[in-house]
Amino acid sequence: MSVTTPFVVMAKPIGPICNIRCDYCYYLKKKSLFPTSERFRMTPDVLEAYIKSFISASPGPVVHFVWHGGEPTLAGIDFFRNVVELQARYTPEGWQSLNNLQTNGTRLDAQWCSFLADNGFTVGLSLDGPAELHDAYRRDVRGEATHHKVMRGLKELRAHGIEPDILCTLNSRNSLHPSEVYHFFLDQKVRWLQFLPVVSRLSDGSAAPWSVQPEAMGTFLTKVFDEWVRHDLGRVGIQNFLECLLVVGGKPANICIMSETCGRVFAMEHDGGIYSCDHFVNPDNYLGNLTAESLVELIESPAQIAFGQSKKDSLPSYCKECPVLLLCNGGCPKDRFAQTPAGEDGLNYLCDGYRSYYGHVQPYLEKILGFYKKGMSAANVMAELESQERDERKVWKTTSRNDPCPCGSGKKYKHCCFAAQRR
Repeated sequence: MSVTTPFVVMAKPIGPICNIRCDYCYYLKKKSLFPTSERFRMTPDVLEAYIKSFISASPGPVVHFVWHGGEPTLAGIDFFRNVVELQARYTPEGWQSLNNLQTNGTRLDAQWCSFLADNGFTVGLSLDGPAELHDAYRRDVRGEATHHKVMRGLKELRAHGIEPDILCTLNSRNSLHPSEVYHFFLDQKVRWLQFLPVVSRLSDGSAAPWSVQPEAMGTFLTKVFDEWVRHDLGRVGIQNFLECLLVVGGKPANICIMSETCGRVFAMEHDGGIYSCDHFVNPDNYLGNLTAESLVELIESPAQIAFGQSKKDSLPSYCKECPVLLLCNGGCPKDRFAQTPAGEDGLNYLCDGYRSYYGHVQPYLEKILGFYKKGMSAANVMAELESQERDERKVWKTTSRNDPCPCGSGKKYKHCCFAAQRR
């Protein structure tokens, strides 16, 4: 029995175990859910049950396995050799099983990269920018820097023909340096990039000091977008912007934080336990264990359906009236611990940043879609945007105080943008 709606399982072969200690990591604390004697290793029986049930539950013909952590390479190469063997056994004829490994990159060597390349693994690599910014919050168990190890892993991956997707968190340090961070990735010839805002809470409910500030996040994404859309469109894929382009074009977002509802990205612990979401691995969101229950029954359970629908149903009225609701949809539910201006609970902590960022990019995306519909290439789109901006600047420079304001408000320039500039 399979499902009709695609879903993702973030499988954690060693649970919340990692060889580095990122200050902002939310997952290492999950060890408290298990006995102190827990080994945190997925057994062969659990692995086989997972692969068999996941393939059976998938609509096919391509089945995407995602291996996450903690740090999944700590499970060892032999574990993943077993993964490949079991997939070959249970994947139906005409279907294909693909694997993605999300790693901190510090343990990648020639042996690992050779295995990954030989077996067609794609790799997501966590990297927070240049050394001084990356190492601010990503140090190993001894408190030592990790950036040089990640860069060594990146070099080894490329030597074996693997171009990884880069996941860069936005935290309280690197978010203040948008140009430096973006140009670091350009210098490294990164071709696919995702920026993921860090929001952590302290025991008193307030945002942790390493959390990105909403305004800083908005400014960071806006500045990077402005450079990307003028110089790197079609050359560098930035998931944050490309997902917005999908939505503005009338298609559903692929990432859950932008979707109207959620609940199709599950977490599976090393013992086979299935949870509603990677950010909601807790007793309240425990769905069951796939070794005892059908994976389809777990992910289609009333509890999980209600979990996904609550993202939409719990939106404050302030959000429902927002001009960028189409792109934001309230963001991730885990971050909805702020209050609206009217005092209503459930506002996303990052709201101010999302409003400014989405409001800035939406007009550009609409223009880009219009150009693409005309069959224009990315290079031609960038040239057309540059030409339009030159023309717009000329209009502003030649507008007198009594002319209609170029912003289109219908007011005279002296009573609109000109007046605003003089305040």
